[in-house]
Amino acid sequence: MCEGGINDGQMRLTVGMVDDSLALAQQWLEQLHHLADHAHRTETSAELAQVTVMLGEAREKLESAADALGGAGDDITVERL
Repeated sequence: MCEGGINDGQMRLTVGMVDDSLALAQQWLEQLHHLADHAHRTETSAELAQVTVMLGEAREKLESAADALGGAGDDITVERL
């Protein structure tokens, strides 16, 4: 981290790593949802489907946060003394 703020590149990279982790969890949950559905476990299948959707929403928010971070430094100039 920088003394006067945050390192935008490092923050974007970290957000991307979290997104990758959530994407993997989302894939696993989708597989579990389908397994529960095929086993006629309707309630379990529905709950897992909802969690999958929630992870998708969380990933969208991460993308928005990374986009907002990307625009934050566009107007900044550094003058060397």
